[in-house]
Amino acid sequence: MRQNRAARVGDEMQKVISQLLQTEVKDPRIPMMTSVMEVRMSSDLTHANVFLSVYGSKEEKDACMAAMERASGFIRREVAKRIKLRVAPELHFKLDESIEKSMELMDLIDRTIKEDEERARKNE
Repeated sequence: MRQNRAARVGDEMQKVISQLLQTEVKDPRIPMMTSVMEVRMSSDLTHANVFLSVYGSKEEKDACMAAMERASGFIRREVAKRIKLRVAPELHFKLDESIEKSMELMDLIDRTIKEDEERARKNE
């Protein structure tokens, strides 16, 4: 099945932005445990929603998002240059907390199972 152009460009942008964060963006407010989870492009390729997963406290996440906004011009130029886009898409950074939410859900499930097992043992 063939992906549409916006999805292909988004996938390529995800790789480029990840590489930039690892090697060229040197802001100490961006933790090492920052991952580009997904990039969703508008159909006309002028806007990109960049979903980031940041490991840390709320303050660290807020600082990271501020640093990403500050670096967005540099990242935007580099992405356009490396992917050879005619128009550099406007970047919109968003915090992706799906990993944290899934970990909380798994913890809740584990606790519920443990409580059920304890209740079952008491009723034996």
